[in-house]
Amino acid sequence: MKGLVIRNTGSWYTVLTDDGETVESKIKGNFRLKGIRSTNPVAVGDRVGIVRNQEGTAFINEIDDRRNYIIRKSPNLSKQSHIIAANVDQAVLIATVNFPVTSTTFIDRFLASAEAYRIPVVLVLNKTDLMDEDDLRLQEMMATLYENIGYTCLQVSAETGMGLDQLKALLKDKISVFSGNSGVGKSTLLNRLIPGLSLRTAEISEAHKMGMHTTTFSEMIRLPEGGWVIDTPGIKGFGTFDMEPGEISGYFREIFHFSKDCKYGNCTHTHEPGCAVLKAVEDHYIAASRYNSYVSMLDDKDESKYREAF
Repeated sequence: MKGLVIRNTGSWYTVLTDDGETVESKIKGNFRLKGIRSTNPVAVGDRVGIVRNQEGTAFINEIDDRRNYIIRKSPNLSKQSHIIAANVDQAVLIATVNFPVTSTTFIDRFLASAEAYRIPVVLVLNKTDLMDEDDLRLQEMMATLYENIGYTCLQVSAETGMGLDQLKALLKDKISVFSGNSGVGKSTLLNRLIPGLSLRTAEISEAHKMGMHTTTFSEMIRLPEGGWVIDTPGIKGFGTFDMEPGEISGYFREIFHFSKDCKYGNCTHTHEPGCAVLKAVEDHYIAASRYNSYVSMLDDKDESKYREAF
């Protein structure tokens, strides 16, 4: 029996079979012996095969090849990865310039990981209704920065509905994974997009201006206009996984563009003479924040960095 994994609670997987049945399934232990260095060998969005034993318990016994996935370094097990979602048409990264602050380093790491697997990203800047003049100016600058690189960027408010029609149009008939820091308003956005959903939400911690986890597992939710959204738990950090230093510049669109003019083919864009990337940073063709994110990813071979809140 074949189907689609639509929910992962950590120990159980809900599979929507090709016949339209939802089956609660467990994973066969031997999946963990196949060299998959992941805390979750099966992810929401996977196409799988399931079998039932004599007691009626369903087990996932095969996973179809994935066309793509969003992956990050496991926050607790530095040698392993965590697959956020598989087989998606696009990723929707929810960010906020305040309440809480989403760092550009976090955004850039997410974008680079998506680039590595050729997954388009829509950057959604939420909570516009809460912003004062300075915040709005910063949000506009952030939107301009990423739009100039070539990313679709929306400024929205889940509370007032601003920008949600544009977001709905981008989600229609696609499989989209929603991701972002805790507290940026993913659940509130989804409640507005899908009437009757009623996902749990929580107030921001006033003491630390940090978000609190409300989504505790990943789940695919069908959109009324067609398509699916994969809701994922809020993440604090985004350690990149299995990226060689020489590859990373290729995942930053503007750095890759200028790197073609570097004097040396193996330029790391950190110290070499004749580096076109360093010149572009100096001349403000590449944003300093983006270059700093690139350098921080070069340093990811230092295992201790994976536990930092990027």
